[in-house]
Amino acid sequence: MKILQIPLLRDNYGYLLVCEKSKQAAIVDPSEAEPVLRRIEREQVTLQSILNTHHHRDHTGGNEGILAAHRVHVYGHKSDSARIPGLTNGVDEGDYIQLGESRGKILFIPGHTTGHIAYLFDNNLFCGDTLFTAGCGRLFEGTPEQMHASLKKLMALPDNTKIYCGHEYTESNLRFAMSVEPKNPKLVARFERVQGLRSRGASTVPSTLEEEKQTNPFLRWDSKEIQASVKSTKSDARLDPVSVFAAVRKMKDAF
Repeated sequence: MKILQIPLLRDNYGYLLVCEKSKQAAIVDPSEAEPVLRRIEREQVTLQSILNTHHHRDHTGGNEGILAAHRVHVYGHKSDSARIPGLTNGVDEGDYIQLGESRGKILFIPGHTTGHIAYLFDNNLFCGDTLFTAGCGRLFEGTPEQMHASLKKLMALPDNTKIYCGHEYTESNLRFAMSVEPKNPKLVARFERVQGLRSRGASTVPSTLEEEKQTNPFLRWDSKEIQASVKSTKSDARLDPVSVFAAVRKMKDAF
């Protein structure tokens, strides 16, 4: 399967997934239609489906424009039938979808929203706004417990899993990460590398799950340095995994 990253809006990414044998394609999180339609035409592929990770407009805003040009299936969580434009196939944890010869598995990962899902094709994870490169999404609808459970579920995937998230937030996320774990050498090295990429206007997505485990503060609730950072903001802070995650998320919200 070929994966084509499409920059959308100010800092969004959509992903055109193409089965190279059949030339069937799916678009993940089309926030606007025109750039996607142009890319489909340029690649000379047949669009089969829209794969929405969640209902937010910056991930579904292109659905209607694409549907006006192509009759395709629209996938999203089954609870979001009233919130995802054109939804035809409501899916849930453990369901599968077919794209040519490739098979994608659905993972239910609420927290950012209550109906957030990810699509896993082989070792390629399309995780929307739940897990970012070096960050995670805000808790707009879910609880810290839900988001922590969702991130733990993703952490159980193989380390070579590629993380295709919904936004180019890596540099700002790493700037925050440096504030809570500045002595992490892998984090320091990643920050320098990402600054170089962004200075050239290059994408920093995808990363790997291994890299996220090493440098993403929202997956590092066991880090003594991060726990000390949490303690420094609230001396009586609890240091169980969910409490550390919730505290770090609160710190990021105010960063």
